[in-house]
Amino acid sequence: MARYITRRILQMIPTVFGVILITFVLFNVVGGSPATMTLGKHVSPRALEEFDEQRGFNKPLFFGWWAKTRALDDQSYERNIGAWRKVVGAEFVENTGLRLTRDATVPLAFPLQATHDYRLTITYRLAAGAAFFQGSEKENIEISKAWKTVALDFRTGVKPATTDLVFRVTGGALEIRAAKLQRGVAQPFDAQLVFYLKQLLRLDFGTSSSLNQPVAAVLRQGVGPSVMLMLPILIGEELFAIVLALGCAFYRNSWLDRSLVILAVALMSVNYLVWIVGGQYVLGYRRGWFPMWGFESWSYLLLPILIGVISGLGANLRFYRAIMLDEMYKDYIRTAVAKGVSKTGVLFKHVLKNAMIPVATNVVVALPFLYTGNFLLESFFGIPGLGYLGINAINSSDVDVMRALVFMGAVLFVVANLVTDLLYAWLDPRVRLE
Repeated sequence: MARYITRRILQMIPTVFGVILITFVLFNVVGGSPATMTLGKHVSPRALEEFDEQRGFNKPLFFGWWAKTRALDDQSYERNIGAWRKVVGAEFVENTGLRLTRDATVPLAFPLQATHDYRLTITYRLAAGAAFFQGSEKENIEISKAWKTVALDFRTGVKPATTDLVFRVTGGALEIRAAKLQRGVAQPFDAQLVFYLKQLLRLDFGTSSSLNQPVAAVLRQGVGPSVMLMLPILIGEELFAIVLALGCAFYRNSWLDRSLVILAVALMSVNYLVWIVGGQYVLGYRRGWFPMWGFESWSYLLLPILIGVISGLGANLRFYRAIMLDEMYKDYIRTAVAKGVSKTGVLFKHVLKNAMIPVATNVVVALPFLYTGNFLLESFFGIPGLGYLGINAINSSDVDVMRALVFMGAVLFVVANLVTDLLYAWLDPRVRLE
């Protein structure tokens, strides 16, 4: 068994890494800038840069020697010259872009980092002479009547300023169609993905931008309420469903069996949100039997637990009923009945025992969702669990919290699958772990 567990754990690693990679691509690539999503589009470039610096978003995505910086927007100037509008000697020429007819300072949004390598890449056209200065360093720009792209590399001083970068035009005009400023990195693997993987190895999930707390501390605070809510719901659902399914098997094709099937279908047909709103209105507001909002004592959990058990009972009842009836018609049950075993003995000694494998699968697969609780229940009842935290993270674009919840869910899911396989071997001696 130890060899099997070791092999399964090794198989989990690529699965979890795949989830990490997908999560990274979704939040860091497809979703756009996490800083813009969290802070909004109208904050200063310096604030966005500080956010990126703190969370490692100012590095290359996967690999590279250069990373973007917000000190100068990467843009084409064919329609708009952006911050250059405020620079004396800079003008916009339609279908051409930025035109510099005299010395002009590059309009940086904030000073560059001290003693760092930078690269300013421009697409330009130049009829006469011009040079690029960073402090006392000079780099001549070649004359070119056609559009040409050049990378101007420089290194900042100990105290760089926003006025350090200057284009000096000695004759004619320097036309610039596009510009991009990049910051050099120490080594090519100093990337966002590597930064994120190092965080996970240290179990450091970052800092919540909405709560300004370490994500690990936020998760610890939310686990308790979520488990206190979902564990009774899970136990209640399973016990009631198994008992009622055994009743269906015991009285199969009777009025009780048909009534329970109708009840199961009815429970499944009602939307989950209807159960929540209806339960709050009738049992909480109209009757006043339960508190409707908060988490001050155990009594605040009674109504959401009741709603959770009722709403999930229908699907489990139908599933377990089908399992029990399938077992009831097997040959070994007929043999047991022929030998004089009572109906009760058949149900509990044979049917229930052999039906425990799918029951165990259903229960263990549901375990990973305990840590997030229930998003709707926690949100509607104000229970400060991980589901409530997840909804707030989505609403506030709290990237670190959302990534941590997805990662924890992936880990718990693969662990639950391993536990399921171990339970199979324990419940059924015919199963061999190989």
